[in-house]
Amino acid sequence: MNFTENSEFLGVIVVAGFFLLMTIFAILGRNRSELGLRTIPAFARLSRAIGLAVEAGTRLHVSIGHGNLTSPGSAASFVGLSILGRIARTASISDAPPVASTGDGALALLAQDTLRAGYREVGAGDAYNPDFGRVTGLTPMSFAAGAMTMLADENVSGNILTGSFGMEAGLVLEASDRNNAFSLSGTDHIPTQAMMYAVSQETLIGEELYAGGAYLRAGGIHIASLQAQDVVRWLLILSILGGGLLKFIQGFLSS
Repeated sequence: MNFTENSEFLGVIVVAGFFLLMTIFAILGRNRSELGLRTIPAFARLSRAIGLAVEAGTRLHVSIGHGNLTSPGSAASFVGLSILGRIARTASISDAPPVASTGDGALALLAQDTLRAGYREVGAGDAYNPDFGRVTGLTPMSFAAGAMTMLADENVSGNILTGSFGMEAGLVLEASDRNNAFSLSGTDHIPTQAMMYAVSQETLIGEELYAGGAYLRAGGIHIASLQAQDVVRWLLILSILGGGLLKFIQGFLSS
């Protein structure tokens, strides 16, 4: 095998091992009631915002961004969909159910399907309306302009921006602040994370975004994924330390 083939083979082993760990943790944690996760204040405030919106009859706006499903940003978009699904199952029974905005046609279809599944899960399938999941614009700025219009017209009390965004997200968050609405944001774009930290009430930094499904109890597989990530992280740390130690010993013996 050449170097490329070895790298591909190692990659397959790592991915297969990760999914095996996820499966094991999902089976072991099937009947576990406690999550055992560290506290992230952003998710605690989000849970409270969902409850307040249901009580007050106001809407929650979930924006998944404009990432293409074939791009690396699709991972953040799928996290946004899992958060949307969890919110839909909780808030769809209210007088003003949640709405979703995207900047990509394929994402809009997935958002509509996620909302439909949430309605069916709580026995309110007849109340579902496809208009709850919308494409607000196909370019970053038109997407932001359309989302800002939703905030003004839909009696929105909370804005959750989780997905692939650029700096245009600042316009949506600023409009949310003008409406005195709760805002939570997270993205895979590092410069935009810095902007969100300054503008949004709550910001998910780094891998906190990808933990959203676990913290909102979107499914046991999300918790299993976090546990598998912890195992892989420690294995990487130990392998780096072990490699450094072996290098040191070899250098010491050769001298």
